[in-house]
Amino acid sequence: MRTDSSPGTLPAREHLPAGNAGTPVLDVVIPVYNEEKDLQPCVLRLHEHLKRTFPYAFRITVADNASTDTTPQVAARLEAEIAEVKSFRLEQKGRGRALRTVWSASDAPILAYMDVDLSTDLNALLPLVAPLISGHSDLAIGSRLARSSRVVRGAKREFISRSYNMILRGSLQARFSDAQCGFKAIRRDVAQVLLPLVEDTGWFFDTEMLVLAERAGLRIHEVPVDWVDDPNSTVHIVKTATDDLKGVWRVGKALATGSLPLDRVTRPFGDDPRDREIKDVPKGLARQLVGFCVVGGLSTLFYLLLYSGFRQFSGSQIANALALLVSAVANTAANRRLTFGVRGRGGAVRHQAQGLVVFGIGLALTSGSLAALNAASSSPAHSTELAVLIAANLAATVLRFLLFRAWVFPDRRDSGEEPTAVATDTPSSPAYASVAPQFGPYSSQPDPYSSQSGSYGPLPQRHVPHPRHTSHTSHTPHQTTQFRAGEAADGTWRDATMRLQPVRPHDTDPGDSR
Repeated sequence: MRTDSSPGTLPAREHLPAGNAGTPVLDVVIPVYNEEKDLQPCVLRLHEHLKRTFPYAFRITVADNASTDTTPQVAARLEAEIAEVKSFRLEQKGRGRALRTVWSASDAPILAYMDVDLSTDLNALLPLVAPLISGHSDLAIGSRLARSSRVVRGAKREFISRSYNMILRGSLQARFSDAQCGFKAIRRDVAQVLLPLVEDTGWFFDTEMLVLAERAGLRIHEVPVDWVDDPNSTVHIVKTATDDLKGVWRVGKALATGSLPLDRVTRPFGDDPRDREIKDVPKGLARQLVGFCVVGGLSTLFYLLLYSGFRQFSGSQIANALALLVSAVANTAANRRLTFGVRGRGGAVRHQAQGLVVFGIGLALTSGSLAALNAASSSPAHSTELAVLIAANLAATVLRFLLFRAWVFPDRRDSGEEPTAVATDTPSSPAYASVAPQFGPYSSQPDPYSSQSGSYGPLPQRHVPHPRHTSHTSHTPHQTTQFRAGEAADGTWRDATMRLQPVRPHDTDPGDSR
């Protein structure tokens, strides 16, 4: 998605280097509210699975968001008994609030979460996080609606889930297939920039995060999952659906007005192969032509309707000028957004002014055609006037597209102009707070992923014995292949772990059902 401002603050994606280090590569967060019965079996099962199958160091974080039963005590006991388990408690409810708080404080380069009921088969966990470790994708989600997914659930939940995703596709043009599956992962560098833009603190948190990431041009990897519905789920379907629809309206309005600074989240030019300099391959020309033709066709119909209306009380020249003026403003706005992908209010006035210059050229062509028609016939028929205007507009359309592409909405990369970043990921940035977090297990741990050079350290490796091996079998030293990632766009991988206060400490949500 092109914008008029910064190309983004995220570095180009790279494969995280393999090696030995102390910090976990993966931090799996389990948000819970009054789950005293299910929490311990869930954590033990997840820990056993990761210990047996995951080749890197990991952490399991229990995020208790204001439970009123013995869930905090169960989490504390698990933390004391298992080294890889940490617990964190929030005094306010909201799954989104719990995820944002713990993810923002985590030092692991890959962040994930799953629901405590473990409805999703854990065999999908490694395929979920592998594309993020490799640098292939920015986010990853489990999908129950993929063709190869195997899902067991009632007709009611199936209908609600598919209807909700149809609403997202129709209203927000979402292309991901399943926004609600509680099985997602994100790279930490992406989370640091994306999470401050997400407002929801409840169940809509997932959807809002995915929509903003997709609109910013980030890559979302989908993993088909095996999923079994939990009949004892405490989710209030009606209230959750109502809140989700309110969230869809809020996000859709923000996207339509361009009030979201999504350019902070985009990857730098050069990370996308479509941004590379490839000879004889025009960038985006085919898509722009299609968009321009669609907008032009609708603008022509709009223009003809306006001309017919103005012609009832004015002469042909005045009606033509007024119809062209109104339709030109609408045409420039539509082409700016839909054809050339420019978002936000920056430069909108300048674009409209340039569009009016293009309008003047079209006015000269159409007015000249009408003048020639009136010179040839003193009182031409209305249908003849319309035919001449259509022909003149077709000629003006070609010139209009060329001027829009080369002058009004030029691709800055084509012109050799270097975009300037306006947002940074330093603690002084307005997107971040400067107060250190009060997150017990995280605040006191040094981050081995940072150094004086600012580069990521190697991934912690953990040897996973083959299931056939027993404790009496001798092993040769485990050999690990070392991978070296290329430099990021700015030459380093900076450690920019966000230092945040608990998010919106006064934002209560008494209606949250969980």
